[in-house]
Order: sequence, then C-alpha cells, then structure tokens
Amino acid sequence: MSRDAEVIVLARWADEVMEPLTRDDPERTWRGHFVPITGQWGYKFGWALEFDKLGARKGLLRQLESLAWPQPHTVQVLLRDQDDDCFGLWMFQEGRLVEVTIPGTGRFHQPAPAHEDDEPYPSMLLRTDQDWALPEQTPEALRDTRPPW
Repeated sequence: MSRDAEVIVLARWADEVMEPLTRDDPERTWRGHFVPITGQWGYKFGWALEFDKLGARKGLLRQLESLAWPQPHTVQVLLRDQDDDCFGLWMFQEGRLVEVTIPGTGRFHQPAPAHEDDEPYPSMLLRTDQDWALPEQTPEALRDTRPPW
C-alpha cells in the first residue's frame, strides 16, 4: 500500500553508527537508506529517509534502538506519516525509543485491520490547538498493538 512518510534522525557523533544505514541492505526488515544532512560547514548532524510504502518501514525503530549510540541521550528520531499534522518525536528512555508527548498534539488511532496479514496502520499525530473537529478516538481494546515502525 502506498503511504508516504519521512524519518529524520538527529544524534551527536553518530557517523559510524549511522554509516551502514546509508546503504541499501536487503537483509533489513525496512527498505531504503538514510541520506546525511550536512550543515553549512560540512558537518553531518542528522540523517533523513523517505518511505513510500506502508510495509517498507517495519522494524525501523527497533533497529535504531539496537544500535550502539555513542551518546544515546542526544538521539532524537522524528517521524511523520502522510496523515500527521507534524513530526512526532522519539527519544531514548531507559534504553528504549519512546514517543515524547508534544504539547498541542494528540495521537489518534484507527481500529485494527480486520486481518492480521494486513500491515499495521499508523495512528495520526494531529494538532489539537486548531479550530477544526478532531476524529473520534478508537477505544484502546480495538487498536492494533503491532508497531507500524
């Protein structure tokens, strides 16, 4: 299924850690490769990746979590799915990448797909401080518990 999404990874002194992820690797569960983001003086300060398929991103957060970051407290992962109003922010807490709540936003979930063979459907990160109606939140028991990333 076609579904655009962007990922930005920001981390200090992580060139060596990120280098293998700048090349395609058919062994990974996710598809594509990161492109370095270079500042005006030539220093790499981040990496970006775009997805165009829903299944192409499976396992990305798990792999980023498993890397030997030289300074994990500086790692910030920004994720934006095509239906999101803004990027979501994930940071390390107790060795896991977890989403950090951003004021003025809310994560809205759709019901789980009818078949487990279907890809997990990402929730939507929406601005809650605007003048438009927000979707009805799906009860927790009806949400898909599989991570889309």
